[in-house]
Amino acid sequence: MKSFFVTGTDTGVGKTVISCGLAALFKQKNVDVGVFKPFLSGVPRSHPKSDTSLLKQMSQTCLSHEDITPFECKEPLAPHVALMLEGRSVGMEEVINHWRNIKDKHDCFIVEGAGGISVPLGEDYLVSHLIKALELPVVIVTRPDLGTINHTYLTVEYAKKMGLHIIGIVINGTSNRPGLDEETNPKMIETLCGVPILGITPKLKHVTAENIQNMIEEHVDVSLFMNPMKMGRER
Repeated sequence: MKSFFVTGTDTGVGKTVISCGLAALFKQKNVDVGVFKPFLSGVPRSHPKSDTSLLKQMSQTCLSHEDITPFECKEPLAPHVALMLEGRSVGMEEVINHWRNIKDKHDCFIVEGAGGISVPLGEDYLVSHLIKALELPVVIVTRPDLGTINHTYLTVEYAKKMGLHIIGIVINGTSNRPGLDEETNPKMIETLCGVPILGITPKLKHVTAENIQNMIEEHVDVSLFMNPMKMGRER
């Protein structure tokens, strides 16, 4: 199994939930998996309910909060904007150097971005540039309802233009009583984008570690993740 990067079509689409569920499931399958979310905005990484804490909990990694998320900022904004308000800036080489320091501590890693694929992380680079620099294949998380076809298609086309290898798409957060939009969007997304749908996951009423792992196990096809030949290049 190889490392991969989880990005989204927007903020709040459920990247962390999907990343956590995959990490927990891989751990259950005796995969030595680590997690890396280099940027976190709006909440301290050590907070019990932060994305960093949830990733650490569900992956059972020995990495510290600081290892998992080396760069945190106070305001819930795009990392580059939030950092500028604090008079700081993080260059991409800083992120890559941190990655080099931790990448051999597990057999594979799930790396999670911030917001969508074009969110600015620094003065001269976006999430997409970091993915390319890390040479990781991509999982795209998107929402299920009206408007998602446009957002998903644009994200996929941009990723392809950047030369990124896309493993597939996870449509996250379907309602208990899906409307016509949620019922028809998956097929149209797969047809337009030419990228496999890895899973269609429901919106969780109670976000617990057990519920997240069960959701991934029941609704996401993990076979592509377990097949290195289909995931692209080594990290």
